[in-house]
Amino acid sequence: MDVRLLPAALAGWAVTAAGIRWSCGPVLAIGAAALVPGCLVLRRRSTGCRTIAGAVAAAAAVAAGFAVAVTLRTDAIAEHPLTRRIGQTVAVTVVPSESPRVVGGARLLIPATVREVGGAAAGGRVTVFAPAAFAEYGVGQPLAFRARVSRPMRADLTVAVLTVAGTPTAGRAPPAQRFAQRVRDRFALACRRALPGDQATVLPALVLGDTSAVSGVRVAEFRAAGLLHLMAVSGANVTIVCGAVLLTAGVAGPRTAVLAAVPALAGFVLIVQPSASVLRAAVMGSIGLLAVLTARRRQALPALAAAVLVLLAVAPHLAVDIGFALSTVATAALVLIAPAWSRRLTARGWPKPLADALAVCAAAQLCTAPLVAAAMGTLSLVAVAANIAVTAAVAPITVLGTAAAALTGLSPPAADLLIRLTGPLLWALLWVARHAAAVPGAVVAVPAGPAGFALVALATAAGVLAWRRLGLARAVGATGVVLAAATVAGWV
Repeated sequence: MDVRLLPAALAGWAVTAAGIRWSCGPVLAIGAAALVPGCLVLRRRSTGCRTIAGAVAAAAAVAAGFAVAVTLRTDAIAEHPLTRRIGQTVAVTVVPSESPRVVGGARLLIPATVREVGGAAAGGRVTVFAPAAFAEYGVGQPLAFRARVSRPMRADLTVAVLTVAGTPTAGRAPPAQRFAQRVRDRFALACRRALPGDQATVLPALVLGDTSAVSGVRVAEFRAAGLLHLMAVSGANVTIVCGAVLLTAGVAGPRTAVLAAVPALAGFVLIVQPSASVLRAAVMGSIGLLAVLTARRRQALPALAAAVLVLLAVAPHLAVDIGFALSTVATAALVLIAPAWSRRLTARGWPKPLADALAVCAAAQLCTAPLVAAAMGTLSLVAVAANIAVTAAVAPITVLGTAAAALTGLSPPAADLLIRLTGPLLWALLWVARHAAAVPGAVVAVPAGPAGFALVALATAAGVLAWRRLGLARAVGATGVVLAAATVAGWV
């Protein structure tokens, strides 16, 4: 296993996160830089420690560079024009970077970047709270308005929170983003035309991450069942779309297949909106696809570490983003753990497709459970079973839905046909989400923060050891006892 880039990636991530959270970049930069000479001297004098000393020196050098970079970012925020106008109302021009999300009744939360403050050019990430009328404006469309400036809600390199205090003046988005928005709108309309009720609102969420029409009840069901990640554009979406293109074009040779997959990936990222989270999903999904196609973890792990370094260098705020952590950990589970688990199950007589599905779902869910618990204070006990149950439906829904979205402007009847074909699969997915969420004790409350992370991590490790030591039957029996106890406790 080639782990040479792993210490550097972890060091860069840790330093960037610490620098953002606690503004300690200069201290980290000096400390990391001080390690480099000592490690190099040790590497020359000690043959036995040469490899370790070299790895530590490289990681320290990378950490020092990231510490300097995050220091420059935090200093720029401290000197930003909006930071100096906290509590005031100013004229700003911003560009939405993601679709708005409904919060607090009729208010919208819009992630955006600043273009102008008081008529002067500026930059930086902001969070905009706006009335419901702002839902008609698309990503990339400049909006000028007056807003009250507040301090950021969390330390994530956001410059300020802007609360709209006037009527906006809207500009025009770039042609590519206008085209992508038209595709999204046409696809949502086609879904409403071809599918009933919840199926029509869930399909755009599963394919394009458009959750604007999904009801709160459905969102709660998917969250309780551990399926909410399906409503966010993730590396799995990218892997499925590119995998379908590669398989289709593979008959013409590997070079043709790769050439076909590249524009498909670019078009998919454009349509689902090229925000930082989508770009992260594209990179992670590409690595997951590489692991699946080559079946060589030796290549995939260095690629994952390199992707982490590149993404943090381009968008350092991802270091404290829970989505980035979940995506990275899930990809690492796919690369490092799932293949070994699949081989163990196959050796015990399991069919290969079923072994692969179980290994991938179990590895991803178990490895991300501590992070989910720490962030949300809850743990879904049915997540693994629910994800295994819908595995066979997710890929066809994604492929058919993506193809339908591409055809909405070229051949609406063909798009409608593909959308209707997803109907039975969507019904099955919604059925699983509904019934999994209704299981007594499906969701367990745990402490949020580090305590919840440690508790769930220890429980997960104990469960894995029980699986390996006691065997499948006993592990399933123990799980049944725990679920029964949770059910009785819920009734009492």
